[in-house]
Amino acid sequence: MARGLAEAGMEAVFSYAGRTEAPLTQPLPTRVGGFGGVAGLRSYLTAERISHVIDATHPFAAQMSTNAVDACAAEGVALIALERKPWTATKGDSWKQVPDIRAAAAALPADPARVFLAIGRQHLDDFAGQPQHHFLLRLVDAPTSALPLPDAEAVIDRGPFTVEGDLALLRAHRIDVIVAKNSGGEGAQAKLIAARSLHLPVILIERPAIPARTRVGTVAEVMAWLGHPARLGV
Repeated sequence: MARGLAEAGMEAVFSYAGRTEAPLTQPLPTRVGGFGGVAGLRSYLTAERISHVIDATHPFAAQMSTNAVDACAAEGVALIALERKPWTATKGDSWKQVPDIRAAAAALPADPARVFLAIGRQHLDDFAGQPQHHFLLRLVDAPTSALPLPDAEAVIDRGPFTVEGDLALLRAHRIDVIVAKNSGGEGAQAKLIAARSLHLPVILIERPAIPARTRVGTVAEVMAWLGHPARLGV
């Protein structure tokens, strides 16, 4: 999305939440950090004379997306969401779909298991009540403090991931079950394809509810909404 805006010569700013230590460089001016809720976002939109907002946040960043809906509506700013399609089960998948993080923790087996906890680092506390399990975490940044799980290890890596790489990871750590968010897209789907190949069960967390807004699935659709047809290769 950033590349499409830059190649079209549009005046735009790329906003990162600031949750990773070394975010990827973008071909646009970049800001890092929160806005301070709806009120702070409204002030930013006004101060920077923003006319259009593209919500390209993670599908599980429900609070930021909700704030964007409220702030844009209050300030009369056009809003569109660029959203990846959720994953759907195919033949050979063994998925248990649950509504949230707590339900995912409750869905783990009672007997000790080796769990690939592919949910990031924000909600690890919800799994602390399952001390019988060994947890494998995959994080973008190395943890700076002790993990809140009694038996856990972390691998530090950044996607997109490959099926071959995730097959090797699951085999090397003798994983029994995977817990993941239904974030969609191709960059993180490898673990689900690998799980299908290895006949591993997956506990898949459904996306949170977000207020109604215009949603599209491609950069080209966003560029058309902006009145700038996307160039080939975007």
